[in-house]
Amino acid sequence: MNQPAALCLLDDLGTLRFSGAEIEKFLQGQLSSDVSKLTAGTLLRAGVHNPQGRTLALLGLVRADQGDILALLPRELLPAVATHLRRYLLRAKVTISDDSAQYRVLGVASPEAAGADAAGALGGRRVGYGLAHESRALLIQNALEPPPSLPLLSREQWRALDIAAGLAQVYSATSGQFVAQMLNLDCIDAISFTKGCYTGQEVIARAHYRGRIKRRLQRFVSRAALRLAAGDTGVLADGRSFRVVDATQRADGVCEFLAVAALAGVTEEADEAGPSPAGGGVPVSALPLPYALPE
Repeated sequence: MNQPAALCLLDDLGTLRFSGAEIEKFLQGQLSSDVSKLTAGTLLRAGVHNPQGRTLALLGLVRADQGDILALLPRELLPAVATHLRRYLLRAKVTISDDSAQYRVLGVASPEAAGADAAGALGGRRVGYGLAHESRALLIQNALEPPPSLPLLSREQWRALDIAAGLAQVYSATSGQFVAQMLNLDCIDAISFTKGCYTGQEVIARAHYRGRIKRRLQRFVSRAALRLAAGDTGVLADGRSFRVVDATQRADGVCEFLAVAALAGVTEEADEAGPSPAGGGVPVSALPLPYALPE
């Protein structure tokens, strides 16, 4: 097997461990995805939502040893998410612990990333990461093991791959800002509409069954040098307000970013978007997403 082309240290991701006899039942009642579909060697994307259907965090779920489940999420959100989920434990036989210090999370980017024996070559637990159109994986290692000696991608390069893939992330600046479908979670199998109730399910299901979502995650690139960050708000040159979900700056200074905005041709209602970072309408070009948005 060819060695993977490059690795990226994702040291901004933390790890929550769910242990106990009732973890699947508990997580089914709290997360938007169908946890019963989580199998070894896969990563299941899921949202944690408040009762109003707003996304508090996005998790990447992984099967661990002894029947436990690991959840990968930004370290900055980990304490708040753990506290939020513990409120719903009641008498459930579930333990939630911060295992971030135990693991090193690496992104693997190469044509061989999705190969079944990638973990054997590198050491650690490999899980698929990219969508169907790309070959990426995550490698979860014991933090005491030495990291593989391979070429490295920068964190910004990995972020650019996520943006190109249309994969949203939620940070402190955007936690609780978006209903699940605004982040296109229904397009990347991060919502189940058949598994039953979970926190926020009523709002998310109503948005699904009652018609088209007017504001969606979209991909843009600025036409001039611009710096944006998650949570920034503004107005596009065509008058649509936007809120940044994730952004990266290219070498030439232009900004490629994911933002929630009204779909082109849809009349939007007044929202909370603030003044444009550029002092006026931001000139951008729309870039395609690798998946189709629902009609």
